[in-house]
Formats: sequence, structure tokens, C-alpha cells
Amino acid sequence: MNDITTNGQRVDLSDFSARVAELRRTIATVIVGQQTNVELVLTAILADGHVLLEGVPGVAKTLLARTISRLIGARFQRIQFTPDLMPSDVIGTTVFNAKTAEFSFHPGPVFSDIVLVDEINRSPAKTQAALFEVMEERQVTVDGTSHPMGRLYTILATQNPVEQEGTYQLPEAQLDRFMMKVIMGYPELDDEVNILRRHQANARLTKLEDLQPVLSQDELLAMRDKLQLIVVDDSLLRYIAQVVKSTRSSRAIQLGASPRAAVALLQAGKAFAMLQGRDFVVPDDIKTLAQPVLCHRIILTAEAEMQGYTPARVIDNLIEKIEVPK
Repeated sequence: MNDITTNGQRVDLSDFSARVAELRRTIATVIVGQQTNVELVLTAILADGHVLLEGVPGVAKTLLARTISRLIGARFQRIQFTPDLMPSDVIGTTVFNAKTAEFSFHPGPVFSDIVLVDEINRSPAKTQAALFEVMEERQVTVDGTSHPMGRLYTILATQNPVEQEGTYQLPEAQLDRFMMKVIMGYPELDDEVNILRRHQANARLTKLEDLQPVLSQDELLAMRDKLQLIVVDDSLLRYIAQVVKSTRSSRAIQLGASPRAAVALLQAGKAFAMLQGRDFVVPDDIKTLAQPVLCHRIILTAEAEMQGYTPARVIDNLIEKIEVPK
């Protein structure tokens, strides 16, 4: 179905679907494999959410962020988090101008459209907390003055799940600000063979400098404004609420997901449906998004961890017990 119809309004989705298909094809010329993760990141950006990318070095986390930024015509900044990084290094600072005898604000690298925060868990809590306001309110307040971000503003943060020496675990309050946590694993065998074939044939992956925007910021924001027109049946709203509520009563979970998680699951579901060219959300959309939206928002009990349970396995078990709306 290519038209959205609700409350007498109609929006043609055919052109947007064609652009999204071209976006996927172009990304595939740069990044081999990772189709599911590409779809999740696109979903989060369309749904106005931030993403935590977790994976070992060398699985194209940074490349994915740069490629998507390039293809939607977004300004891109990369911030390397280190133990000595200060909050002012991230958000900016007020500097005294001797010529004018006035103070002026010098914005930090966080001022952009898409910001890649590399190894976010490498900096202490003081610097991590500098992102709290900007992630939630889309603005930075320095010396009592607020500086707003653009409407597209999205943070893509990365962390290494293996090397934990010298890292600072993200607090639950900050994890809850990320709409999704996307696990970027190693490529499949055929994908890795394809990577090697390209290099063996001296056919390097497409250079980022050669990429032209496929979807403009204005077009993306216009479609984001139409998310409210995506049809979500009341039974599906109840289904989302039941999935989230089940995390609070599970004996395997010490800390369950908050109402913010339910809203994130709803918004992500609508964006995911739109990317598939549909004007309505189906239960499979919620099942697909449950892990990336909920896993980083729950804390397992010590007993569950000792028994080998993972957040993903627990979420899957909970969903299996909930009746799917017809």
C-alpha cells in the first residue's frame, strides 16, 4: 500500500519508497552485508531517535554513520571520547573577545546534524552527562543561554563490548535516552568473501567523497512529520504496552523498561512500517524492533545471568508468551 489514509488525509509514499530503495542500494555499494543493522539505523533516524552501536573494531560502525550522513545531505561530526575529555570539549565554551570586550559562545563538535560519539564509554560520567540535555531536549545550555540544535539532530554512539579496561559503564538514565541499541557483529562468510573479492579485484568500495545525497534533509523531515498518520490499531497499542509491562514482572529481570521504552517502540514501529512502504504497523514490526529497543533498558538478575540468560533471550521468551493481536 503506497498511500497513507487517515482522517481524510492522503500522503503519497511511492516517491519516498523509491528513494529509500535507492538509499539501500547505494549503502550496499559501500558496506557489504549488515542490511538488518542499516535498516535499524535508518528507522531510528526517521523516528527521531538516537542509536547506540555496539561491536568490535573493524565492523564498519563509523563507516555506516558517515555513509548515511552523506546520503541524506547531513552535516557530520565525529567525537572521540577519551578519559581526559572535558564537557566543554564536547558542547563548547564561552570565550572572552578582547577586541569587543564581550563573551561569545564557541560551539563544540556536538553541534551538527549527525554526531558520531566514538567509544562513548571511554570518558567519565562528567563528560557522558554533557550529552544528557542535548539528547533529550535537542539543545545545549551554557552560562544560562540555550543553543538549539537542528531538527535532524541524531547521536550515533559506539562502544566496544569486549575491551572493558579503562571504560566507564553508561548509567541506566543515559542508556534510556537511546532509542535503540544495535549490535554490529562480524559479517557472514559470503559477505566477507565478497569484501575480499572486491579488494582482490582492486575494486575498492565506493569512496564517500563520490557519494551524492539520495534523500534531502527536508524530504526526510517531511516524512518524519507524517509518522503521526501511520495507522496503529488499538489492539497493537495494547500489545506494545503488554510487551513492555512484561519486563517489569519477569523474575529474570531486576529492572524493567519504562514508559519511555513503550513510546520508543511505538515510534520505531511506525518508522519501520513507513520504510517498508506501509501505512500501518503490524505485530511483526514490533517483534523485529523489540530487542534493539528494549534490551539495553533492562537489567537481568544475578541468578538469570548465572544461568546463561541474555537480555535478547529474555525479551524473546517474554514475547512468545504474549498473545499476538489478530
